[in-house]
Amino acid sequence: MVGGQSRLSLAATILRVVLGTFLPLALAGGCKRSHPDNEMPKAAEQGAHTNTEATVELTAGQLSAIKIEPVGTISFAVEKDEMGNIDYDQDLAVQVFSAYPGKVINALASLGDTVQKGQPLCAIDSPDLIQAESALISATSTLELTTKHLARVRDLHGTNGVSEREFEQVTSDQHTAEGAVRAARNTLTLFGKSEDEIDRVVSTRQVDRELIIRSPVTGRVTARNAQPGLLVQPGTAPAPYAVADLSLKWLIANVPEADAPLFKAGQQVRATVSAFPGRTFEGKITRLAQAVDPTTHRLMLRSEIADPKDELRPGMLATFTIRVSEPVESAAIPMTGVVRNGDGTMAAWVTTDRKHFAQRIVKVGLQDSNRYQVNDGLKPNELAVTDGAIFLSNMLQAPPSD
Repeated sequence: MVGGQSRLSLAATILRVVLGTFLPLALAGGCKRSHPDNEMPKAAEQGAHTNTEATVELTAGQLSAIKIEPVGTISFAVEKDEMGNIDYDQDLAVQVFSAYPGKVINALASLGDTVQKGQPLCAIDSPDLIQAESALISATSTLELTTKHLARVRDLHGTNGVSEREFEQVTSDQHTAEGAVRAARNTLTLFGKSEDEIDRVVSTRQVDRELIIRSPVTGRVTARNAQPGLLVQPGTAPAPYAVADLSLKWLIANVPEADAPLFKAGQQVRATVSAFPGRTFEGKITRLAQAVDPTTHRLMLRSEIADPKDELRPGMLATFTIRVSEPVESAAIPMTGVVRNGDGTMAAWVTTDRKHFAQRIVKVGLQDSNRYQVNDGLKPNELAVTDGAIFLSNMLQAPPSD
């Protein structure tokens, strides 16, 4: 019995020696991993916690799966991305009121219409206009009478048939009548009447009841309350119309108070919206609120965005990028040359002979469209894997077999 146990122990010992010698070679296949002596278990447990975790050796065939380049330097723009909403430029949006009270009798523009400066929006029946036109008709009639009277008196004055005092009185009456006509005509111009329209009132002796409300700017009708029969008062809401100049839009955002010191009026803004992928709308910051919202701890920021084709719509969600300082020159590596480890660290692969590759923990910062800024872990001109880093990391975790 004892002899049998000895033979079993000897067989087990031989098996362990064989497995310990040949099994790692069989698993390694075409790649080799090298570790410091007596530290393989320790490196496996620690993962990516040292500057150089492990090295991987590639065969000539495996080298075709990666790309190796010297670490370069590029200029990174220091920018901040935020979210906001598109709105009309309220500085260019005009509430169009009537200067005089009246009742809307005809709405000439509809919501969404594009109107030109001076284009009629609606007509109202205004008692004040009727009174002003009646005053003009009366003043014109008085002027005609005084003109005829002055002509007769002037003829008689030459033959001593009229006293000097009477002549002066008639002349004064003529001047008064002329002044009354001028004042009446000027009053009608305040109602928006043209000289031709005023002359028509004078010649026909008929009042024009329609007071035309015109657009003060070129833009789009953004609100219409002018329904026939609506009584309007100067400055009393709601305004019959609102017209906005659409060449500029506002981008309103509420940014975290921690970012507030980064933003200043005049900084350039690039905005994008999902409705126009690939398009960029340019603008600048025009206003920052003076106080932070005590509830949300955010700061209101407003930008003016150029929109010459009127493509942006109020309410659209927009992402905007603001350059908050001058660009910085720094070492950079393509994003395909960096791998995120399970513990959250970022790793790159470096080499000196284009055959053996060492994993290097790096600290990344800014990024452009396809590169990371490297703040620590790589130096300019070091040879690094710029494409295929994930391939090396996968080999480190589970090397391929033959």
